[in-house]
Amino acid sequence: MPDSTGKDDFLYPTGRYYGEFTPEKLLFDANLQEFSRRVTIICALENGGKLPPIEAYKQIKSLWKLLKVSKQNLLIDEDDSSE
Repeated sequence: MPDSTGKDDFLYPTGRYYGEFTPEKLLFDANLQEFSRRVTIICALENGGKLPPIEAYKQIKSLWKLLKVSKQNLLIDEDDSSE
């Protein structure tokens, strides 16, 4: 079985975390990057005519709500990030 690590790294690159390290902030950064990847895919599907605009909007809105819950659960300080 071929190693898919190289392909996964290419298709889903992960940026390095540069902020002040805490496990919570690192996890939120990973969640933020996943949000970004998924929004990019949804936008590409909508632009390609594979997903209706209202469905794309609903999916992105749902992802945004999940990201907000993640932020609240990880107790990220409000003054560390802007909305």
